[in-house]
Amino acid sequence: MKDASLWTVPKWPFIAANVTQLVVTAIVIGKASHPITSLEFVLAIASVMLGALLGCLPFMLEYRATNKLIEINAVSTVAEQLQGLKAYSAQVGAATEQWMQAQEATRINSEKTVTAARDIAERMAAEIRDFNEFQSKLNDTEKNALRLEVDKLRRTEGEWLQVVVRMLDHIFALHTAAAHSGQAELAAQIGQFQNACRDAARRVGLTPFEAAAEEKFDSERHRVHGVEQPPAEGIVAETLASGLTFQSRLIRPALVRLREAGVPATPEPAAGSKEM
Repeated sequence: MKDASLWTVPKWPFIAANVTQLVVTAIVIGKASHPITSLEFVLAIASVMLGALLGCLPFMLEYRATNKLIEINAVSTVAEQLQGLKAYSAQVGAATEQWMQAQEATRINSEKTVTAARDIAERMAAEIRDFNEFQSKLNDTEKNALRLEVDKLRRTEGEWLQVVVRMLDHIFALHTAAAHSGQAELAAQIGQFQNACRDAARRVGLTPFEAAAEEKFDSERHRVHGVEQPPAEGIVAETLASGLTFQSRLIRPALVRLREAGVPATPEPAAGSKEM
């Protein structure tokens, strides 16, 4: 029924009737007296129109049959689609049920995962807290050990610093005695020895210094021997003990003697007495 060839109308009888009608009309017009009457003209026109109608009739019938076939096919297609829609609805229902089951399973698994993650987070927090406590204790232990080592190093530094200072003081006293002895050669040799010792002391940051003769008194770098309140405008006559700086920090001012008012300047010290 869906094949369009089964719905075709035979066209040759209608075409033959159309041709016959035209032939008859032509014979009538040819046999009629001229001019033809109105009645004959109307009959001729009616015959031609009838023939034309007969010629168009099979196509019109075939067109109606084709429309009917289209409607039938459309109804069949809709029916088939409805059947498919029912099957699809059943599949959708089954899929929805499976989806609900999957959601339920996912919810249960999610709750288990959240619980497991919470337990892991709590264990990690406890382990981190224990590790921080252990690290804090370890840091305190290391700090205490480092503090003890620093204290030992400071005590050791203070001890060897006192030893070096005493050696430099003795060497300075020896050089001062040689300078006052009047023996220039001996004073020069001891001065060279003192300079060599001071160079060695500078390698560890200990730097001795002396106040130059006729230098203006400086209360921060100088200390006057036997005078509690020295004059602010005093002039240094000689250095009795060298001052010391350790790593650019003053640890002891130079012990000096100030020149008294009206007393002439003392001569320059012997060669080798200046700090190098």
